[in-house]
Amino acid sequence: MLKKLLLVGLVGAVAVNAQTLRLSTYVNTVDIRYKGFEHLAKLVEEKSKGDLKIKIYGSSTLHGWSEGVDAVLGGVTDISWLPSDKRLKCQRVTALYPAVVDFKKQVEVDAAYTKLLEPELSKRNLKVVFNSNYSYDQEWWFKEPTNELTKLDGKQVRSPYPLISEMIRQWGGNPVFISPKEVFQSAERGVVDGVSMGVATYSSWKLWSVMPHMINGSLFYGNSQYVINKNVFEKLSSENQKILLESAKESEIWLKPRYEAWVNERVGKAVMEGGGSAKSLNKEERLAIVKNIQAVWDKTVQEECGNELASKIKELVSQ
Repeated sequence: MLKKLLLVGLVGAVAVNAQTLRLSTYVNTVDIRYKGFEHLAKLVEEKSKGDLKIKIYGSSTLHGWSEGVDAVLGGVTDISWLPSDKRLKCQRVTALYPAVVDFKKQVEVDAAYTKLLEPELSKRNLKVVFNSNYSYDQEWWFKEPTNELTKLDGKQVRSPYPLISEMIRQWGGNPVFISPKEVFQSAERGVVDGVSMGVATYSSWKLWSVMPHMINGSLFYGNSQYVINKNVFEKLSSENQKILLESAKESEIWLKPRYEAWVNERVGKAVMEGGGSAKSLNKEERLAIVKNIQAVWDKTVQEECGNELASKIKELVSQ
């Protein structure tokens, strides 16, 4: 009887000491990246033998698109994506950078980029846990077929990043910021004529029915980073810190091929069944666009990152 009581008490103590991290994401449960977060949660719980768990909150249910930093620092959530926050000057202008990239090296480049940005994030009490592939994803859609991406002729186009706003203005359009879950209603009501958005997010919110014509540009290095409050991270045991970071890296590798295949499948299905169209820019067109925007954007990157860090980021992405 005494042994039973001791055993129950021991189990109760383990349950009480177990820690659950809240992970906030803007993606919904239909999105393949949600499966990536589920994979991460499964690995963390298995490796820690239940001592550390992750609870996922999708569709921006804990906070809005622009509130990731405040949500993590203020305790609304433990892990969240980084928006374009002015407190992270260099990250804000380089997490999406104009480039023609090699997708095969995405995981390695993301890790190196994270290392370069670590001092800036650390000053704000943030630590990157997970890199979310954006290079394969950020594209363009319009209500009507658009022959030339670089001639927007006053169109209102949704923009999620400062770089994309600069591109839209350079091409004669007007950038409009709208959070992901509000894009469908805005497109349906005619608030915007076009949308710049990740393919996975775009498909998950069923936007093909209101913005059916796609231009596949592949114009960016993109990395949507998920960060944890450093104080929360440091309160974890050293073993659980290691488990969290190792599980995150494994999840990035696990998700990459599934994510790319899912994006390709969604585009193909929408074009065939949804009455949409998809046009891809050739390599010469892509290189010309990237060269033109880099000439402008690199000045901003140098101002916000400093010459040394700006050069390292450019060199990394160019590889």
